[in-house]
Amino acid sequence: MPTLLHLDSSARSGFSGADAHGSHTRRLSARFAKQWLSQHPHGRVIYRDLGAAPPAFITGQWIHAAFTPAEAREAWMRDVLAESDLLISELLAADVIVAGVPMYNFGPPAQFKAYIDNIVRVGVTFGFDRSRKGQPYWPMLSGQAKRLVLLSARGDFGYDSGGRLAASNHVEAAVKTAFAYIGITHTESVAVEYDEFADGRLAQSLKRAEEAVDRLAWQKAGAEPLFSD
Repeated sequence: MPTLLHLDSSARSGFSGADAHGSHTRRLSARFAKQWLSQHPHGRVIYRDLGAAPPAFITGQWIHAAFTPAEAREAWMRDVLAESDLLISELLAADVIVAGVPMYNFGPPAQFKAYIDNIVRVGVTFGFDRSRKGQPYWPMLSGQAKRLVLLSARGDFGYDSGGRLAASNHVEAAVKTAFAYIGITHTESVAVEYDEFADGRLAQSLKRAEEAVDRLAWQKAGAEPLFSD
């Protein structure tokens, strides 16, 4: 059964254009999920609202537990890692991940960073062996044909490659790097700009983003990316 993992991380509730102060990224990710389901009517959608219910931040106990071999973990270690286990199980089940990740102060929201910290885990999504020749780290999800669609929103404009603020955009790079590290390298991104201007340029940016989302939702797995930051 094809499976979509649908992640939202905006602190805003509701959808722009429908709700006061609604989220652009929630609007786009919901549109993607709807289009994806129309293509896969018997598919499964796993939804997680990271904005409303952020994962716990990584602690010293979490690190201790994660780096302890599974067979040697005490009960408290299993409890500490339970949320991470659940998030990773959802990721492993997914063929496609659509993630709404708005730009907050030039980077992803803290709640999405907490998600990344919970799914990038030694021995589960990446391997580590200090005695291994060459690179001691390797991705464990490589070859699974998973696809990430990253949907963002920005208050200003010019954050795309070659733009006036490209060097200040730490959203796409941060997310793509983390997912590539665990083996998810087929990534596409779409972003809305001009949010703070709230004029015709925002309307045009939203229109272009929705058209791109529609095309991405119908793109076949394994195809070449249509859009990339």
